[in-house]
Amino acid sequence: MKVVGSIPEIRKILREIRLAGKTIGLVPTMGYLHAGHLSLIDEAKKHCDFVVISIFVNPTQFGPTEDLDKYPRDFKRDEKLAREHGVDLIFFPDAAEMYPKPFFTYVVTEQLSKTLCGASRPVHFRGVTTVVSKLFNIVQPDVAVFGQKDAQQAIIIRRMVGDLNFPVQVIVAPIVREADGLAMSSRNVYLSQEERRQAPIIFNALKSAKEFVSKGDRDASAIGKLIRRTIGGSPLAEIEYVEIVDPITLENVQNIERGTFVAVAVRFGKTRLIDNVVLID
Repeated sequence: MKVVGSIPEIRKILREIRLAGKTIGLVPTMGYLHAGHLSLIDEAKKHCDFVVISIFVNPTQFGPTEDLDKYPRDFKRDEKLAREHGVDLIFFPDAAEMYPKPFFTYVVTEQLSKTLCGASRPVHFRGVTTVVSKLFNIVQPDVAVFGQKDAQQAIIIRRMVGDLNFPVQVIVAPIVREADGLAMSSRNVYLSQEERRQAPIIFNALKSAKEFVSKGDRDASAIGKLIRRTIGGSPLAEIEYVEIVDPITLENVQNIERGTFVAVAVRFGKTRLIDNVVLID
């Protein structure tokens, strides 16, 4: 496994990989790898010959009051896990490599980036789509794998790929959860012991909603109220949003249909957690 921080160097290596007739997969990450990330690596290995992961805490997707400086980092641990899971190359650039100064050009998906997480994090998805576009141009992967936990992100990236004609297949892999249902996230380490104990209420609420829908309840408003009431049973939970939306437009729906999903953002203290489930598969 190689570790590369320079754009010219990774391009040179991957040019040789392509000339050898091998397909390339990319798993973009911000590091501090957990089982969710590792599942994305395993998924990429199913679809291509050579797997690249990027480890880059992307400054442009953090707002001025967010946790850029405190975001967890442990490259030695990440390198060990990547090696154990068969990664062929880690792209590990610094901010100066990715964003030479002055930097003026950004990629924006209108509409989709303004709702759900985008409502409270107005620069977030502009940063995500910009850095993913750069990674696609640098790595030129045949396949890129993202996680369903960040459902809005996956939808936005698929739209960007379609709109801008990137020649890459986007695969969205299922959420990986802890034994008690909490969606795995690098930010889970921020939770206090009591916050961690209460955090699974999020998935419990989503499971209950899916069960009600399976029994015939299609009223999005009623299902949303059920989720809010369940999460509200945790004294430490502060709900940012509960939205039931169309999987293509991310617009709120009145009636739940196939593919409709519910997305939530909940704060426990200073830690912001997101989760989602498709209500009718």
